[in-house]
Amino acid sequence: MNQEKIEEFEEMIDRDYDNIAGIAVLKDGRSVYEHSFHGCTAQSRIHVYSVTKSVLSILIGIAADKGYIQSTDQKVLDLFPGYAVKKREKTIQEIKLKHLLTMTAPYKYKFAPYIKYFTSQDYVKFTLDLLGGRGKIGGFRYTPLIGPDILSGILAEAAGQSVFSFAAENLFSPLGITVERSISFQSKEEQLAFNAATDISGWAADPSGNNTGGWGLSLSPADMAKLGQLYLNKGMWDGKRIVSEQWIDESTCEHSRWEELHLSYGYLWWVHEDGFAAMGDGGNVIYVNKTNNSVTAIASLFKPKVKDRTELIKNFIEPLFVNQSVSENWP
Repeated sequence: MNQEKIEEFEEMIDRDYDNIAGIAVLKDGRSVYEHSFHGCTAQSRIHVYSVTKSVLSILIGIAADKGYIQSTDQKVLDLFPGYAVKKREKTIQEIKLKHLLTMTAPYKYKFAPYIKYFTSQDYVKFTLDLLGGRGKIGGFRYTPLIGPDILSGILAEAAGQSVFSFAAENLFSPLGITVERSISFQSKEEQLAFNAATDISGWAADPSGNNTGGWGLSLSPADMAKLGQLYLNKGMWDGKRIVSEQWIDESTCEHSRWEELHLSYGYLWWVHEDGFAAMGDGGNVIYVNKTNNSVTAIASLFKPKVKDRTELIKNFIEPLFVNQSVSENWP
């Protein structure tokens, strides 16, 4: 391992990527690089934004393996038997679980009503009220915040416990991932503080206790890398089956496509030529490369219009840490 090149790489991150909190790289299931930047440490926990979606996908798969969810072809309203549909609402009655997972469900809003969403008492009910409308089922429509909470509601309803509790029991604890608590915000200021924090471990929830589906989870780079490695391991961890190989294969192949950006989408995972990735605002990413059997995790504090993390991984991180033999003296 060329220490001089590593120092040059870290100087570049300090200089050109001022919001990166940490990077963790695994090759063949082994840690080959982990480093914190810009005042963060290995104990820092960062809000990873839409990476939360891919974690939710893992949890949906675990619930399906346990029989809590019968099929991705189940209709959404069948999973919310107590929800009252408004008169003449037909589209919503045909939307299936797989449409939510592949971002191919229509919604009634043109511009996302974020203020109403964040000030609502129940994110799941609020989002269900916006599902359907006159849009066409099957067309790709990426919904960053208002949409995935329906999946959180489905999981909680099916499992009979909060998403946080289900995750702690069936995913976080087996992998040794620390997520300390479910967090509800009492004000806009509290939420903004969470977004910028490096010392809050948790999963955001609405005032009713529903954990968020599209954002709100804080993780360390090492924890993010574990989630990618779980999928690279085809669902196995320390000899124990966490999630089925069938779900992993199904959730990480192309089901829909964002044509304008030439991006392929699975079940809340982005699909690329060498594997798949979880991606969140500000440059948060879990990048799984099946070709060279590696995982790169980057945790980043939010900043608009950041430099492309895929280019950073392919042009710098993988050539330096992955596409070579690892020194026996590497710690």
